This record gives sequence, C-alpha cells and structure tokens, in this order.
Amino acid sequence: MSDSASTPSARPDPTARPRADALRDAASVLVLRRDGPGPRVLMGQRGAGAAFMPSKYVFPGGAVDAGDGAVALAAPLPDACAARLAQELRPDARPDLVPALAVAAIRELWEETGLALGCPGAWPGTPPEDWRGFAGMGLRPSAAALRFVFRAITPPGRPRRFDARFFMLDVAELASDPDDFSRACDELSHLHWVGLDQARALNLPFITEVVLAEVAELVAASGSGPLCPPETVAFFDNSGAARFARLGAPS
Repeated sequence: MSDSASTPSARPDPTARPRADALRDAASVLVLRRDGPGPRVLMGQRGAGAAFMPSKYVFPGGAVDAGDGAVALAAPLPDACAARLAQELRPDARPDLVPALAVAAIRELWEETGLALGCPGAWPGTPPEDWRGFAGMGLRPSAAALRFVFRAITPPGRPRRFDARFFMLDVAELASDPDDFSRACDELSHLHWVGLDQARALNLPFITEVVLAEVAELVAASGSGPLCPPETVAFFDNSGAARFARLGAPS
C-alpha cells in the first residue's frame, strides 16, 4: 500500500465508471456540536433496502464522484491533513484524490443533510448541477475546517467496498443553520443530533463505533476550545490480511 509503486501510466481515468465490486474511495463527516450539556454528533439512518449497511445509523458521507476533483475549493485542507491523506495511497489512486476527498465530504454533507460548509464567493464558471443549490446560497466549498481523523478499508466479500476517510468538523464552521435539514435529499432518514455518550446505543456498523470512540477522545481533549486534530490518524486496512497503522506517526 505505497504510492511509490504507482506510475502516471498506471493511474486510472478518474472519470471512468467503477466496477460494481471495485474498492471505491469515500469520505464521511462527523459534525460535532458542543452547545448543550454534552457533545453531540449528527447522524442519520440508511434505508432498509440499501445495498450497503441497510438500516444502520451512519455519518453523512459517500463515494468520491468522478467530477469531484474538478471542483475548485475556496480554501484547501490544512497541510497536515492533506499530508496524512496522501500517505499509503493505493497504487490505483487517482492523481487528484486528496482534494477530491475534501470536495466529496462537503458535497455529501450538503446532499444528505442540507448543511453547507463553505465561504461567501462567486464560482469560477458555471457550477456543476449537484452544486447549484450550494452556489445559489452565494457559497463556495471550503475545506479549511475539516480535520482528517480516521481511515478504514472495507473487508473483501461485501456488496459494496470502500476506502473511507472520516473527517471531523465543528458545527460552528458551518455556513447554514445546523437545525435546518430542509434541503437534504432522502438518502438518510431520522437526521438528528445524538449525544456522543448515547450514540453507541443506536444500530451502528462496527467501524462507526470505533470511529466514535476515537473522536470522543479528541473532543474530551479539546474541552471548550477548538477541536484538537489527532496527533496520528488510525488506519484499519482490511483489503487483505487485517492491519492497523497510524498515519502521521514517525517512521
């Protein structure tokens, strides 16, 4: 799992349609809220008929789209986050993967919850169709507030397989009302803010429980100040023999 093994000729066309069983890059967002008696996180429930994780409560997120790399960010990811995202890339990683992951995280948050992470500004050209509502609010996507906190690869044999990156976000960084889900699509139901100490009582995928435990420690360490990014990022690699690593750790 090293990027050094890849060459420009080996990289795929990011606009190519992936196979149904292909390992797809994905991004999820944990939006944290600390304006009540305890920290809360935004979650929603997938449909009972969904091919991937039916009926499970999850964070907003989904696969990186072919066009995500072409969306210009008003502000990029913090350097440390971008550097860790660039670690241990798969040999078939698309060349624009790091910014595309940030764009995917913001797009999925917008589509599934109607919440906007961006800053005021005019788009450079005509916004893509799936960004027109976002642009209509006078916003451009900004990744400056995202914090990369977790990575996990789905084990083989699943109906959908993802190389998922999880980002943490403070609700105060949003450019929209955190209680207004009226612009959300219908992919997630029961969107609500749930206490970090209560979330594990929901019907969760195993990896979601692990991510919640990691983030709960970061929130506790942050206190009432800015959310602390992790010193290293946990990486559960289930692409073959299960392996655990820490991205950003000294070599």
